[in-house]
Amino acid sequence: MGTAEGERAMSHEGIRIVSQEQARREDAEHEEMPSSSITPAKVLVKKTEGTGVEIEWKDGHKSAWNFVWLRNACPCATCHEDRENTGRLPGEAKAKDQTLLKLYEAPVKPLEVTPVGKYAIRFKWNDGHESGIYSWEYLRRVCRCDDCMTKQRL
Repeated sequence: MGTAEGERAMSHEGIRIVSQEQARREDAEHEEMPSSSITPAKVLVKKTEGTGVEIEWKDGHKSAWNFVWLRNACPCATCHEDRENTGRLPGEAKAKDQTLLKLYEAPVKPLEVTPVGKYAIRFKWNDGHESGIYSWEYLRRVCRCDDCMTKQRL
């Protein structure tokens, strides 16, 4: 019994059947990361410029994300479940409804950015969403640099 990418199937015993790619991604999500690779040395949120977030990690690595990508990668339970149900990866936008008239959609941007203890950052987005807590570990795991993107595909 096979499933298409992003499709979920359950056996009669409640065992979830996933593709090899999905299993590899889920295994990678649970690998222990060294403290220096998930501890920021410097965090720059470019809220005024409206461009995104840059983090320099204690291990010297640098990561950057634009706000649209971060909003589409929201780690809250609702957004995570929606991505799982639609077969999207973090950062991938939802498919747009095909309508005759295209309605104006304001560019995604945070209205507020606040630290959450010493382990995360939270955004209050201009679409009203604010339940996602972006931990430093989560952000490092979804780094968009060429090296990290190559490792994520292996």
